[in-house]
Amino acid sequence: MTAPVPPLDPDAAARVAALGPLPPMRERGLTAVRDAIESAPLPADMPAMAAVEDCSAPGPAGPIPLRIYRPSTDSAAPGILYFHGGGLVMGTNHSFEPLARALAAASGATVVAVGYRLAPECPPPGQFDDCATATAWVADNTAGLGLDARRLAVAGDSAGGSLAAGVALAARDHGHPSICCQVLLYPGLDRDMAAPSITLLADAPMLSRDDIDYLHELADGGVTPAHDAYRVPAYASDLGNLPPAIVVTGACDPIRDWGERYAARLRDAGVQTTLTRYPGAYHGFLMRSEATARGRLAIAEVGALLRAKFAHPLPF
Repeated sequence: MTAPVPPLDPDAAARVAALGPLPPMRERGLTAVRDAIESAPLPADMPAMAAVEDCSAPGPAGPIPLRIYRPSTDSAAPGILYFHGGGLVMGTNHSFEPLARALAAASGATVVAVGYRLAPECPPPGQFDDCATATAWVADNTAGLGLDARRLAVAGDSAGGSLAAGVALAARDHGHPSICCQVLLYPGLDRDMAAPSITLLADAPMLSRDDIDYLHELADGGVTPAHDAYRVPAYASDLGNLPPAIVVTGACDPIRDWGERYAARLRDAGVQTTLTRYPGAYHGFLMRSEATARGRLAIAEVGALLRAKFAHPLPF
């Protein structure tokens, strides 16, 4: 018996309706999709910061843009390396500023948003390389950046969640940098297109099965990705000795199974893991978290968990 398609929350459905009919990304084309996400007006009431700074980290192909959101003047604040979503092919620190600010305000941590290079212009693993390099640079320069080296987390939404998980895996494997928590928001961790949630929600709003296929074609350069766990964390054979995880999924998101299966594997490997599925939520519902009640709740809950972890850092 086929499971019923979960309904959107009323406010989520209203937001989807307000966006109007959206043809598949493949029909619109990458340029149009990128233009739409970058031209969307930012909310007028984003959380205020004590300071917002732009700088860069030295990268494998030149400077990596960083935008630092400081909710306080604490000179030894906890830090979050944030990697934005967008299927690895779109999005910038500008278009994902609302989520970066929301994470900073809710957690009390300084958020360092990483402007990694995008595919297909930059072939993989350039995206992972930029994020891993920026994380290591921040960890090596915490004193100058006003951060506490013992309290650094990685976080990302969608494709950024996959990058955060990959950076956590690489940090474990190489013994550096020290990461105290990984925050995976409806993460794109896998390539399993036979997952039940993808079949059930093939025509979901905001992200359809065809959109996922198209994004993978662009991000993977038209070839099947090698079994590289840093690029596709679901390919990792060992999830032990990783940082504690906060995993968020949406009931109406076709890739929800990817995040939930990864969370179960983390738990079974002995990693302290919190998994929350938000009913009525579509893929990407935290990009504009203020637009839905469920989004506001999710940000508050993630922030509260991060505050607790930063207040009580544990070795693992």
